Amino acid sequence: MRFLALLLPLALSGCIVGTVAKTAVDVVTIPVKVASAGVDAVTTSQKEADEKRGRQARKEDEQRGKQVRMAMERCRQGRPLPTDDCAALQPR
Repeated sequence: MRFLALLLPLALSGCIVGTVAKTAVDVVTIPVKVASAGVDAVTTSQKEADEKRGRQARKEDEQRGKQVRMAMERCRQGRPLPTDDCAALQPR
């Protein structure tokens, strides 16, 4: 029984050392992880910028198409606005 009592602290010391080492590594790497997450959140990659420009261009195209369709409908109904160019909007 005494032998077991003497071996128990030695057996558990590896667990304690491993836990302390893991905690030390976590404490050291946390500032790096936080800083890199902050940089990622603030900066925009080229891919993200391209996607954003593409979305904006598609949105503008949709708006222009909607405006043209509305102007064509007004011209077809004979109620054009002064800014509508019905001659240019006629289907060919």
